[in-house]
Amino acid sequence: MTASNLGSTGAVTTIGTGPVPDAHLLLSGVTASYSGHEVLHGIDLAVRRGGITAIVGASGSGKTTLLRVIAGFARPDGGEISLGDVQVAGPGTWVPAHRRGIGYVTQDGGLFPHLTVARNIAFGLEHLPRGERRDRVAALLDLVALPREFADRRPDQLSGGQQQRVAIARALAREPQLMLLDEPFSALDTGLRSATRQAVSAILAAAGTTAILVTHDQSEALSFADQVAVMRDGDLVQTGHPFVVYTRPVDRGVAEFLGEAIVLDAWLDGSLASCALGYIPVRNPPAQGHVKLMLRPEQVQIVADAPVRGTVEDGVYFGAESSVRIRLESRADADPRLSAEPPTITIRHWNAALAKPGRRIALHVVGEGVVLQ
Repeated sequence: MTASNLGSTGAVTTIGTGPVPDAHLLLSGVTASYSGHEVLHGIDLAVRRGGITAIVGASGSGKTTLLRVIAGFARPDGGEISLGDVQVAGPGTWVPAHRRGIGYVTQDGGLFPHLTVARNIAFGLEHLPRGERRDRVAALLDLVALPREFADRRPDQLSGGQQQRVAIARALAREPQLMLLDEPFSALDTGLRSATRQAVSAILAAAGTTAILVTHDQSEALSFADQVAVMRDGDLVQTGHPFVVYTRPVDRGVAEFLGEAIVLDAWLDGSLASCALGYIPVRNPPAQGHVKLMLRPEQVQIVADAPVRGTVEDGVYFGAESSVRIRLESRADADPRLSAEPPTITIRHWNAALAKPGRRIALHVVGEGVVLQ
């Protein structure tokens, strides 16, 4: 792995064989162990300046270890970590956590319950004159959209979402180069989680702060970040823009981890795949012949008439949409190279009245399929 021209002047870094414009955080070949067991296996990751990367993965995939290594709470066994134009970990190099200029926000915010909001935010700023500390607190309360009169309140007088905003303000008070967010919204109720997530995203954008979010919530990662990195068993198996990672997963594991997926047997000739849902276009197919074809449930729509038909077996109503399980029917033009037994698929549909059990419906596929490796 090579890193070159890493700095703050719009430089280009190389990681592996590809350029990473204006990388602010760069990990190259990072390995780490816990209790004698290797947890991280040669992690490569670049986060652009001012960008937000979400790291997602199942429990035990290595997300927390990766965050601890970046923060400086744990030493990697090998590889290099650079922040800005400074290497903070590598052969013969180790910068401790308190000298890295990194802000850290945990799931519960970690506020000091006996201190006021103002004193929580100003914690660690004792070197500043009192007036300057007061002005900094007021500016940060404005930034996180909390009234200035909250400065004299204690954490237990705030809602969960307000506490997390105070935690963000405290982390930003020392003007960190990088913000690490460790499951910061998971303890909040669903509605509050969404509102707080949007607020924090706006706060980070306003401050121009580079950030990494660790989460087990796939929708949170896709909506919050401009880059998603999927971890599995200590490896980053796919990293990219949320839209790309969701619509073009590298394998079935990534596809099903990031959301519901319809996976069908298919036969690929050129860029057209035949399957139980008809003929589906595939962009840049990696293989030919018998393949596994992936579609997202929202790509399959109920229409007035179409060659593909099925019968609704059951459905689950969620308000804005329903999850509908459909047994597909045999087609006269079915590909003889595939199984003659029609599969059952699950789609999403907005009109529950059209998805009643026993109802016969027609289906149409929108967009392209993805061949899974």
